[in-house]
Amino acid sequence: MTVSELYEYLNGRIPSSLSCDWDNDGLMCCPEPEREVRRVLVCLDATAPMIDRAISEGFDVVLTHHPLVFHKLPAIDPRDHVARRLVRLVRAGVAVMSFHTRLDALSGGVNDVLAARLGLLNAVPYGTEGIGRIGVLPKPMSLASFAELVKCVLGAPCVVAADAGVPVSRVAVLGGNGSDDVPETEESGADTYLSGEIAAHYLTDAPERGMNLVAAGHFYTENPVCEVLAEMVRDALPTVEAVIADSNPIRVL
Repeated sequence: MTVSELYEYLNGRIPSSLSCDWDNDGLMCCPEPEREVRRVLVCLDATAPMIDRAISEGFDVVLTHHPLVFHKLPAIDPRDHVARRLVRLVRAGVAVMSFHTRLDALSGGVNDVLAARLGLLNAVPYGTEGIGRIGVLPKPMSLASFAELVKCVLGAPCVVAADAGVPVSRVAVLGGNGSDDVPETEESGADTYLSGEIAAHYLTDAPERGMNLVAAGHFYTENPVCEVLAEMVRDALPTVEAVIADSNPIRVL
């Protein structure tokens, strides 16, 4: 299977029609479309260390959730960190494919995986873009117990929580930065909202909103989807080696 064929396969499984209008994802870098794909490095971000590994260990493709190129590049200037990565990738003949908000919205994607990790029952899409998921826990629990559950199932070292004084039962989830979706999530009837990042002013207002807010970190709420991406690659061609790597440079000190 070539790089082009793998992208077409994944593009069929994760269609661009699900992407938000403002998004930029897809085939980020493709210096050798007909290159045979034998090894794929799957990670959340195409960081410089991930690109180093891909080049040094002979990977043909880096497959990510977050787009390598998100904002318009005025020029391929190696003084820019994204352009510098692109130059290295092109020289090495390594492709990068990124599937962003379409993977958030996809059935079985980022937010379905997140809901499943928490054990939510009857999780369904909510909101105007249908990206988030809302479901119910098998039984209500305290916010402190829910915070411990989140840390356990996501491997997050800590969470930030704002207590609205209500038990955790009907939970909405949105991986990544879900701050802008707080008002819409409140309208969904959730008593608790879990995301990766939530702005301080929303956290402060949680008691007045009557909705618990929990922020577990951008990386930790989205990284579980890497296993889904790796399985898609294996479905496309079982002989391809798909390796999942931790691209998170952020540490709690």
